Amino acid sequence: MKSFLISSDEVYSQVLYNKMQFIKTGKGSPWCVRSGDGHAWYSRWFPLTLIARTSLVAAEHETQAFRQDNTSISRRIWHAAVHNDVGVLVLIAFVSVLVRTLVNGRYGFHRDELLTYTNALHLDWGYVPYPPITAFLARVELELFGPSLRGFRLFGAVAQSLMMLLAGLSARELGGKRNAQVVTALAAGIGGVSLVHGSFYSYTAFDQLFWILVAYCVIRLLKSEDSRWWLAIGASIGVGMMAKYSIAFFTLGVVSGLVMTPVRRYLKSSWFWCGVGVALLIMLPNIIWQIQHHFVSLAYLRSIHARDVASGATDYFLLNQFWKITNFVTVPLWLAGLYYLLWRPEGKRYRMIGWMFAVTLVAFLAAKGRDYYLAPAYPMLIAAGAVWGERWVSTLSSSIAAEVRRSTWITVLTALLCASAVTLPIAPLNSVWWRVANRVNGNFHMEVGWPDVVETVAKIRDSLPAEERAHVGILAGDEGEAGAINLYGPTYGLPTAISGMNSNWYRGYGDPPPQTVITLGEHRDFLEQNFESCVLAGRATNHYGIVNNALAGWDEIFVCRHLRRPWPEFWKHFQYYG
Repeated sequence: MKSFLISSDEVYSQVLYNKMQFIKTGKGSPWCVRSGDGHAWYSRWFPLTLIARTSLVAAEHETQAFRQDNTSISRRIWHAAVHNDVGVLVLIAFVSVLVRTLVNGRYGFHRDELLTYTNALHLDWGYVPYPPITAFLARVELELFGPSLRGFRLFGAVAQSLMMLLAGLSARELGGKRNAQVVTALAAGIGGVSLVHGSFYSYTAFDQLFWILVAYCVIRLLKSEDSRWWLAIGASIGVGMMAKYSIAFFTLGVVSGLVMTPVRRYLKSSWFWCGVGVALLIMLPNIIWQIQHHFVSLAYLRSIHARDVASGATDYFLLNQFWKITNFVTVPLWLAGLYYLLWRPEGKRYRMIGWMFAVTLVAFLAAKGRDYYLAPAYPMLIAAGAVWGERWVSTLSSSIAAEVRRSTWITVLTALLCASAVTLPIAPLNSVWWRVANRVNGNFHMEVGWPDVVETVAKIRDSLPAEERAHVGILAGDEGEAGAINLYGPTYGLPTAISGMNSNWYRGYGDPPPQTVITLGEHRDFLEQNFESCVLAGRATNHYGIVNNALAGWDEIFVCRHLRRPWPEFWKHFQYYG
């Protein structure tokens, strides 16, 4: 009796199209299958063999079909993305998030991230330095990713990428085609503030997002003349005020632009006042918090403003807009946009946008604000400039227009690479590249050395007698130092840090109060005035040998005993801002 010799493909094909005939030759006899050429082949185990082989071939065919379907779907998605203006902008935003996330795991937590970390552990409707959104989103990141540096910086990267997307969409609403939209998105994203504050977690990242969101909604209002857009404008301002208070200056610009243009007719619209109501409703929890805390944020803002003016941080406000706050290659774009919005006849419909910028600029100048406070206002000007520039290029001859477009792309992409090299955390620590980037960026040094500081504090704690270790506290002069202790300290069994700076003061000194304190970030003179005994026990250093300016001049670590006054009395006068 011959064995089963029909190929798997042949069996599968015949089963599929009913070309095979199964013949039973008698009781207990083997099964027979007739092949395509009419020959009969027999096998005692044919039924099992047929099932196994047919299943394998079927699985292979289904896998190939699945792969083809997936490839087809991927191609359709890619085709839709690259052949659709909005799809291209979404793709740019996605790549931005991806690149930032890949590089944002370098170095360590920034000083500002450490203070936000502590605030995120104590959720509230407000904090001394800022409204609640920054801490709330940080808490979400901690719940999702734990104390992961990349995870902690994810929402900041997303916010900056969404800002780029909305900038491109603003150009689209202003009548720009794909070139104008993409140039706008990239130009908005290569500003120094955008790149820097997308590389670590900062409330400035969300501030920029909500400013351009307000501008986008205003553009939609002016284009459609649909007064219901005031609801979106009010909601955007309300949420923006829950992220950073400086958007109040931009709100002044929105109101001024409304009054100074024919758009003032909307003052009679119920939708405008509904938008005002929506903004106030969103802000209400923080307003109540401020009332309960005696508007402490105003005291904080006055304090840091006096510090900034005294230190010269508010000098050269106008000059810095051209090279520090915006990338210098984008200056022609936003200047053209401002000119188009305020003076060109074809920009008359959107003149409110121009006044929004101009009034905000004057307000910050009058208030002696920091140069970067105006950074979120530039994407809307860049959008207008790109659209007007695109229209101007279309009037040129084809050869000249092609050359202008090519030069624009080369300039923008070169600026993107150069700016990224000194603003994203990609340079090896202590390399010449890193030193240049740190000098330009001004933030990288504050991301280095915090784990070493906490390790030093832990060693000092371990050197104390057992009876003192049981009642020791850690007094931090700066919120960044307190955040470092709270983040890295649990590994060493350190207690939660106490501090008089900003929101930490409201959390008190612990119950029971410490009897011995390890202090960092405090000067010897202050400590000796308040403690009977203070001994220098160490210094805050790091194994990279990099000077962290957040610790420079405050690097001494003391062990202090016997507070001269009761803790409640001492704490009452220990509140300060920074």
